[in-house]
Amino acid sequence: MPDRRRWKPSPLIRGSMALHAAAALGAVAAPAGWPWALAAVVGNHALLGAVGLWPRSGLLGPNLTRLPAANAGLGQVGLCFDDGPDPAVTPAVLDLLDATGAKASFFCIGDRAALHPGIVRDIVRRGHGVENHTRRHPKSFATFGPSAIRREVGEAQRLLHDLTGRPPRFFKAPAGLRNPLLEPVLAEMGLRLTTWTRRGYDTVWRDPARVTRRLTRGLAAGDLLMLHDGSAARAASGRAVALEVLPVLLDQLSTRGLTAVSLDGVPNA
Repeated sequence: MPDRRRWKPSPLIRGSMALHAAAALGAVAAPAGWPWALAAVVGNHALLGAVGLWPRSGLLGPNLTRLPAANAGLGQVGLCFDDGPDPAVTPAVLDLLDATGAKASFFCIGDRAALHPGIVRDIVRRGHGVENHTRRHPKSFATFGPSAIRREVGEAQRLLHDLTGRPPRFFKAPAGLRNPLLEPVLAEMGLRLTTWTRRGYDTVWRDPARVTRRLTRGLAAGDLLMLHDGSAARAASGRAVALEVLPVLLDQLSTRGLTAVSLDGVPNA
């Protein structure tokens, strides 16, 4: 496992803790005011839930949405692929990356990695990163308590470590959705939450040109881009949208003097 971090509650979390304590004390000191105390707590939970549905938010804790300034200064763009590996897509993605010397991070689902261990090892052999995207990619992940989060993330961490010989350093929640209980678990495991600067929506959009425009409009050094080698929508050609988008994206990066990299070069926080 990567070195565990000390969990540092964000200002929002510290404020929520203080509010809960004040509400409890207020209800004890003035029992008639308990409806107001309850309303404050319920409102706070609603706020925390809403923030958890905002993938790029850093209000619940650290969240890597862009590469650090040092990487941006080198003209680097982070390239990530989620939900794989997929034997029909991932090897082709690797071939396209090899053709230009581009690197990427693959946020793998543990159970899919277990089904295709050779592909996972090939990702690493070709110089890319393998990161943690949960064991099963549960749609209800944002509702999990600490034990369920620890089990879902921890099992994927151990599995991917065993397959690649190195522990993932980064974690991405399913669809980016989470709750305030996630960050303490990630700190315990030495993982760092990651999302994106912009995503391609290539799991739902079947038009490669539309996906490419979304990824490249305003593209700049330091951006963190997300595509999918798993759960991919199919273009009219029948191929995964990412396979239609990637050659154009890599060409535009080259034209703009930018380099696609994995997260391996991002320093620990």
